[in-house]
Amino acid sequence: MGKLGKKARKFAKKNLQSVLKRKRKLNSMFKRKAAKNEQSAPEDPDEKKIEQPNERIHEVEDVNEVSLEAIFGEDDSDVADDDSESDGYLSEDSDCRFMAESEGEGYLKEDKNSGALSSHNKEIQLNLTKKKKKLDRLKEKDPGFSKFLESYDDSPRKFRYEDNYSDDVRTSNGIMECVNDNGSNSAEYKLLTSSAFISWCQLVTEQHSVPALICLLNGYRAACHFGNDSSGLLESGLCYGIEDSKIFCEILLFMLQKADSIFRGILGVSDTSCRKEKILELKNSTKWKTLKPLIKSYFRSTLFLLNQVTDSEILAFSLTRLRASIIFFAAYPYLLHRFIKIAIHLWTTGEGTLSSHAFLIIKDVATVFSSECYDTCLIKVYKSFIGNCRLVDPNLAKHIQFLRDSLVELCSLDVQRAYNRAAASIQQLGKILQLGQGTKKKEAVKRICSWQYTSCIDLWVSFISINIRDYDLQPLLYMTIQVINGVARLFPGPRYLPLRLKCIQWLNHLSSSNGIFIPVASLVLDILEYKLTKEGGKPGKELEVSSAMKLPKHWLKSRNFQEACVFSAIELLAVHFAQWSYHISFPELATIPVIRLRKFHDITTTESFRRAVKRLIDQVEQNVEFVRKRRDEVAFSPKDQQSVESFLQLEKCNGNAPFTHYYRSIIEKAASSNLIISEKLSSTKQKNSRRKHELASNVIGITVNGGVPKKQVAL
Repeated sequence: MGKLGKKARKFAKKNLQSVLKRKRKLNSMFKRKAAKNEQSAPEDPDEKKIEQPNERIHEVEDVNEVSLEAIFGEDDSDVADDDSESDGYLSEDSDCRFMAESEGEGYLKEDKNSGALSSHNKEIQLNLTKKKKKLDRLKEKDPGFSKFLESYDDSPRKFRYEDNYSDDVRTSNGIMECVNDNGSNSAEYKLLTSSAFISWCQLVTEQHSVPALICLLNGYRAACHFGNDSSGLLESGLCYGIEDSKIFCEILLFMLQKADSIFRGILGVSDTSCRKEKILELKNSTKWKTLKPLIKSYFRSTLFLLNQVTDSEILAFSLTRLRASIIFFAAYPYLLHRFIKIAIHLWTTGEGTLSSHAFLIIKDVATVFSSECYDTCLIKVYKSFIGNCRLVDPNLAKHIQFLRDSLVELCSLDVQRAYNRAAASIQQLGKILQLGQGTKKKEAVKRICSWQYTSCIDLWVSFISINIRDYDLQPLLYMTIQVINGVARLFPGPRYLPLRLKCIQWLNHLSSSNGIFIPVASLVLDILEYKLTKEGGKPGKELEVSSAMKLPKHWLKSRNFQEACVFSAIELLAVHFAQWSYHISFPELATIPVIRLRKFHDITTTESFRRAVKRLIDQVEQNVEFVRKRRDEVAFSPKDQQSVESFLQLEKCNGNAPFTHYYRSIIEKAASSNLIISEKLSSTKQKNSRRKHELASNVIGITVNGGVPKKQVAL
């Protein structure tokens, strides 16, 4: 062999493996020498690390950093609180505080002297409130600092009730007042009695008396803050008390029922008006300036009540009454955002009617304040839904489904705005799936096979299915199909049977809603190829496959697992074939699935499985013959798209195809079997709880010599 040419030698020097190997050895030697020299040399903090040009750094993103809840960022839409108006009691007019006889006008009068603060005073008040907030934060962070302040507080204001009050007590028109020795009422305690409450209600309803309304709002605030009245006392010098439980209930019911109509009557706003612009137009009027702090006091007290009460009926009633006054929140952005948070919390944690009323509040806010609050509502509701789906108990499945349907309804109010949020969420799902496929770490795989991940997919599948016929959601559809197929391929094992069934159901749902063909037969038939145990396997414990994400290992050897595989595959294939049973290409669509079904029929030895699969094969073949006969009678070509789409549409409306009757029977049988399984599971749980209770009572009853257990008897 002759000598290599100049170009060949140059190519060999650069690219041959032996040359590259020698280069790597030399580079490693130089690196070792450099490391020794760096140890002896002093460290330079300003010196930057220089990267080698041929080195590539592949950074793998941590799966824990990719969160479904944080894709929209932190919600910074909350408006700063308007601290210029106190959260305490309203200042009352001394002349018209109770039932003044001279009070006859039912309209608002502008008081030029009351509430007129100079700009300097306002600045001082704002500075004081900021400092007070800082002190409150320090108290929360450092309990020792709070104790230090309490030890140096020489002049605390203490409001004592009637039995322990050392000053004089005087009664005026049903109100019991506690005053100082000098006769001043700078720190007075007032007890709301029945006579005063009745008189105020008459003045407010008949004459629209503002002073009487102020007294009612103060009493209403005292009722809402009952047992926790630590705020608002120092500013006004008032402390309200309730005479008995009857007055407590009456003032709550009266204000919740009548407050909205009273405010509308004074302002001249009709009950049917739901436009926020109407309230914003009243901002410069004298009536609004006088009534604004009163409405704010009512809202603050009611929102405080919603945070304190635990009874679902009271919460639902309070939400219903606040919903009637929702347009007044246009003047109080901070209170509106507080109201949204409370409603979302009750929507996720409430049950039945309470959760429904809370969602109606969210929906009305998103509708009335569409430009300002729709994004806020959508982000908060989405995060709350995802956070609530971390762990899904079978008993909470209906509630999770209600939350999903509610969120889909909220997204459907403004599909164009919700489109961007849905696209970001689906891209995040794809990112998590890509990390799982690339790394296949336990954390990444566990993140995908979770209720949070699957609930998010289920949410956007429902959203796309409902709105795709009216809006252009094709990009979302294709991204979602890719994610679902990726999840199904990532978990092919038999333990992930529930997850694969969910993926196939989602694909069938998207296909039927949009009318596009999605090949799911191969995913379904792979279930039949799972390694099943021999005939005669023992039946396992009852398990609802739809409420599980991953099957236990011992369940794979039971007879129930075999039945779940075979009958679930038959149900899903029936759904898939029923959708295309009237299509002109049904014979070609069913060819390969029928071949694989016959193969399974020949292999299996369980008679019940053979009968079910044979019946499915016969029904599919009958439908194939039905479509072929009708297809042979037509005169149009396959290129005539309009004629192809109208093929057998009349028969489809009438349901005359042979496969339709079979499909209905399969669905009815599946529904009845799922109902039986759920009933068995509920009865098993009741028996177990009753057994534990009886065992505990027997153990407690068997005692000797002063309560020492002699022995535990197993029932």
